[in-house]
Amino acid sequence: MILLTAQNISKTYMERKVLDDISFFLNEGDKVGIIGINGTGKSTMLRILAGAEESDSGEVIRTNGIRLSYLPQIPQFDAHGSILQQVLSHLPDDLRSSKEYEAKSILDKLGLSDCERDISTLSGGEKRRAGIAAALIQPSDVLLLDEPTNHIDNETAQMLEDLLLKYRGAIVMVTHDRYFLNKICRSIAEIDKGKLYTCNGNYSEYLLVKAQREADAEAAERKNKSLYRRELEWISRGARARGTKSKDRIERFEALKNREIPVEAEKLKLQSVSSRLGKKTIEIENISKSIDGKPLITDFSYIISRDARIGIVGHNGAGKSTFLKMIMGETAPDSGSIVLGDTVNIGYFSQECESMDESLRVIEYIRETADRVQTPDGTVTAAQMLERFLFTPELQWNRIEKLSGGERKRLYLLKILMTAPNILLLDEPTNDLDITTLTILEDYLESFSGAVIAVSHDRYFLDKMATEILEFKDGQCTRYNGNYSDYAEKALQSDTVSDSKPKKKGEKKERTFTGKTKLRFSFKEQREYETIDDDIAKLEQAIADTEKEIAKNTSDYVKLQELSDEKDRLEAELSEKMDRWVYLNDLAERIEKGEMV
Repeated sequence: MILLTAQNISKTYMERKVLDDISFFLNEGDKVGIIGINGTGKSTMLRILAGAEESDSGEVIRTNGIRLSYLPQIPQFDAHGSILQQVLSHLPDDLRSSKEYEAKSILDKLGLSDCERDISTLSGGEKRRAGIAAALIQPSDVLLLDEPTNHIDNETAQMLEDLLLKYRGAIVMVTHDRYFLNKICRSIAEIDKGKLYTCNGNYSEYLLVKAQREADAEAAERKNKSLYRRELEWISRGARARGTKSKDRIERFEALKNREIPVEAEKLKLQSVSSRLGKKTIEIENISKSIDGKPLITDFSYIISRDARIGIVGHNGAGKSTFLKMIMGETAPDSGSIVLGDTVNIGYFSQECESMDESLRVIEYIRETADRVQTPDGTVTAAQMLERFLFTPELQWNRIEKLSGGERKRLYLLKILMTAPNILLLDEPTNDLDITTLTILEDYLESFSGAVIAVSHDRYFLDKMATEILEFKDGQCTRYNGNYSDYAEKALQSDTVSDSKPKKKGEKKERTFTGKTKLRFSFKEQREYETIDDDIAKLEQAIADTEKEIAKNTSDYVKLQELSDEKDRLEAELSEKMDRWVYLNDLAERIEKGEMV
């Protein structure tokens, strides 16, 4: 059943058409990820679907009785009030008491166990989690989520994944989190130059389809170019249109001449720009730092190598950003020292993003830093670098006030790189940056000749960028070799060991093994994994059949009660199966990665 239809939607901002006559259909059970370059209208489309904003033309038709729950990028709460009160305030009065337990449970899973804290004391990431809880407890058939993983830590993102996998309604979400897109979404909708392109499958399948589409378009254009050259030679020889064949051939030539040439996909081309870095980089010796009596870092020492690729992880408030600010000299450690080498030139991408003079034009903002930079390909002007950052010549002369939040982040990143740093400190660089920018940034960091230290909750980004992980937890900083997946495996094993309790006297001692074995299904789990999709499909069909029978027997109250009880039983069984499906598929992924136990 179609839940929601958007027909011929158009929207213009400040003479810039972000949505151009697009149409979109959402069916029961759909899980759609919306992607596209920043400023293309992703959040605008979501607001229009939610009814929070009107389109210039077209209409959104919602099926009668459909319930929507919408998470905006910046959740709206009152200035004061407990977390629980604020989360429940989005509900009708008659539902608040019945939803209180569920709200507390979700808040606890999202790391906000103290529900009575005042909302004003929460950090940006914590308010984001409260907003997620408010969206999830709202009775809904459709969840509309705008960047749900922004400003939340890795563990919270994993918990949100688990919650959304169990959600039975339809989901439409804007996100740049590629692991999230892969795990949750069953179709991808890309907004590009005002148009909407859809593809069935998750993000990985979308990439394959898009690559094939672009390859087909390039092959067709090569063929057309060859035909055009041949026909141009024929026309140039003075052939006259005396016969039918000649007229047809001239018409074909004109059609080739006036054909619409496929636009080459825009790519953010970043050339490695850095200054020379000497042998001495950054030496951290026995630093400790506490805030309001809470220890963030205790007696930590480290020497950053010239080609380091360090990912920093930990809960919100664990001290990750504070660590970068200490390296920058913006915050002093309580004890210990941080010494920078003479040649160190730090480029610092802060989470907050610097304040921009909105009256400045885009190119003026960049020229404040440098009018030209030296790259391996030679000297590049500010205008050329802006083009490589997807700021067209026309957009370069726009004022900053006209840019979207993501475009401002991209502009801010360019300004930092224009300073030719040899050490990059990146504090949540993936927040608000689109996938295109992230992909090329990752490629850029591979060729960057200096050190990179990045605080990030983006697992995909950390897997591509990092060769070591620093985990901030309970005032300690622990180092792990490898990328995020390596860290997750080791940290999980470590937690499992630390959670084990000593046996009481008289208890049977468990056998211990000195070696590790590969994780694998038991015989029963393997059989269950192979059949569970069919089992779920049969249950869903049985529920649908029961609903049809209920519709046929509205006057037979005895039969109606039996059918209603049967439907409740089937739905309970389906819920258990779905929980089991989540567990088995997660186990299958870990087995495929070759995890050891």
